[in-house]
Order: sequence, then structure tokens, then C-alpha cells
Amino acid sequence: MSLLEWSLALGLAFALQATALALVNLRRYRRADLTPRLAPTSISVCIPARNEESNVEACVASLLASGQGTTGDGLAIEVLCYDDQSTDRTPEILARLVASDARVRVVRTVPLPARWNGKQHACWRLAQEARGEWLLFTDADVRFAPDALRRSVGTAQAMNVALLSTVPHQLVGSIGEALLVPMIHVFLLSYLPIRRMRSTLEPAASAGCGQFLLARADAYRATGGHAAFPESMHDGIRMPRHFRTGGFRTDLFDGTDLVACRMYRGLRSSWHGFTKNAFEGLGNVGLLVLLTVLHLTGHVWPWCVLAWWALSQALGWPALGSLAGGMAAAAVAVAILGRVALARRFRQPIWIALAHPVAVLLMTAVQWQSLLLSLRGRRQWKGRIAEGDTAGAAT
Repeated sequence: MSLLEWSLALGLAFALQATALALVNLRRYRRADLTPRLAPTSISVCIPARNEESNVEACVASLLASGQGTTGDGLAIEVLCYDDQSTDRTPEILARLVASDARVRVVRTVPLPARWNGKQHACWRLAQEARGEWLLFTDADVRFAPDALRRSVGTAQAMNVALLSTVPHQLVGSIGEALLVPMIHVFLLSYLPIRRMRSTLEPAASAGCGQFLLARADAYRATGGHAAFPESMHDGIRMPRHFRTGGFRTDLFDGTDLVACRMYRGLRSSWHGFTKNAFEGLGNVGLLVLLTVLHLTGHVWPWCVLAWWALSQALGWPALGSLAGGMAAAAVAVAILGRVALARRFRQPIWIALAHPVAVLLMTAVQWQSLLLSLRGRRQWKGRIAEGDTAGAAT
């Protein structure tokens, strides 16, 4: 075979691997039971809030909709909020929420200590004041279904895990968001071996989403909680790994029908949001290089070759061999199949399957910029720059 044909054979193999694992993982990434058997317990929902005047009230209201005092079958709830030095109306809104419902408490704000990321410190402060046997760390832009807490805790109990996470239903309102945000599910299900995650305690065989981290309080404290990774901007990765290092089981479930979130507004916001932790989620330059080669070879190159082949047929240009055209078409078809399956399952726009190579290129660029920002100590979120930023760049 020619060099072109060998490159397309590799591309087809990479596309097949990603789609095959995603389809297998979709069967293992199960939704919570509709009526789980719930042992009596309590939960503290912890919400860090920095300049969240447009979000925090709706988030708390969705949580309080679980019921007055309990969810009705032995799950006592409290909602804790931390005003992380907001400069908008967040403190005023939180004060009103506290006055209107005894289940809501605001944890006293203190200056951000050196070497701490703002969100991790806010979560740590919330955990210190929490009274529940379970701690749910979430964001102010997340919205909860009325049965979300009951079903999530019941699922964690049934699975006998110390940490349970999910990726909420990701709402998108622009083309830029639709290109980047659904890549969360692509990475999660195309590369995480869920079966291995459940059969071992290997830290590397784990994942989580910082928008929804449900932790058993005793395990959280035994592993050091957020104090174990104070400078991190990616508790969704760090917390499951620390739990597993401490000997505690972690897992994932499909919470698409329980929680929803619109993370960003537009391409610029999405780009900036992902650059804060995209490289930290990978952890080292070697893996970033490997993924870049894999993505360009398996998820971009075949589309380019197929487009050239189609144009050559239509315009009479020098034709590519039928083997090259066939392998390129097969790789593209496999990628589309995987993206359509993910889009249907997670209620994403179907058209993004046809924009797959554009989304892959954008996310690859985001990851490399995230590395550069990390090396320069310039990763920034919510107006703060991460101090002493290395994010694993030297490993």
C-alpha cells in the first residue's frame, strides 16, 4: 500500500476504536433507577458562587423543590452557599434565600489563601460547615430535577461507591457551544474504559465532572478533600483520583434526565472556559501529543481525503485510488455513527456529527493553548489567575 493508504488505514483503526468503545460504554453508562431503595441519610449540597446573580437563585430553587425538609423518603437536605468575594448582587440574593428557607445556609466568606484556586477553596470551606453524610459539590449554573437528589444518592448507595459523578445534560445555545461542549461526552465515552474503572482502583481509570460530584462525607475527609489539590482547576479529575488513591471506589452514571447546565455563552466563552483546565485534565505533554496525532489521523485526515476524492470525481481532477477513497469514507462513516449515537443519547444537536472534524480541531487547539497558558502561569477563571501554575506540564 502507498503511504496515503497506510495513513488512512491508521485513521480508520483510530476511528473504529473510539466509536466502538463509545458504543460499549453507552450500555455501561446507565441512568439512575426511577425508584431506588434509599437508606435514610442526609445530604449537604455545596454551591460556590462568585458573581452568580443570574444563576444562584434558580439553582437553589431547583434543589429546594425536592420537598419541605426532606425529599419524602428519608433524605434530609441542606443547601450551603459560599459567596466567593462577589462584586455583583450575589450576596444580596443569598441573604434573601437564607431568610426564606431554613434549609439554606451561607458559609462565612474569608480571604482567599495563597496557593488556593478560588473554587477549590470555596468547596473546602463549604465542606467544613456541612452536616450531611453525603456532600454534593455543584455549580450555580446547574439545574436539578425534583427527584435528582433522591435518585442520585440511592444510586450511590446501591453501587456501594464513595464518589459518584455525572455529566449533566449540556445545554447549548450557539454554534460555538455546540461544537465544543459536546466534546465532553466524546472524550469521556471514547477513551475511558468504564469496565476497567469498575474492576480496579487505578486512579488513571477514573473520571468525574466538577458540575456534579457526590461524595460520602467520611471518605471526603479521609482523603483530604479539596485541600489535597488546592491549586487545581479540575476537581472533576483530581477528586476521583484522590479517592481511589485512598482506597475508595468511584463511579459514573448518566444523569441527563436529572441535572442540566448551560456552561457557556458562545464560542469565546466556551474557548476561554475550556482552556482553564483542558490540559490539566490530560496531565502531561506526552498524552497531549499522542491524542493530537490520534485525532488528526483518525478524525480529521480521512474527512480531508474524502473531500478531495469527491471533488476529484466531480471535477475530473487526478483521481485517488479506490482503496484510499473507500478507507476514508469508512472512517468518516464510523465517526458519524459514533457522534450520532452520542447526540441522540445526550439530547445534543444531530448536525454536530457532520461537523465532527471541525469540533476535533477546535478542541485540539484549546488543549494546546491550555498547555501554553499553564506553562506561562496564565490560566484564568472568574477573574483570577492560578498561582504557581504548572498543571502537570513537567510530568
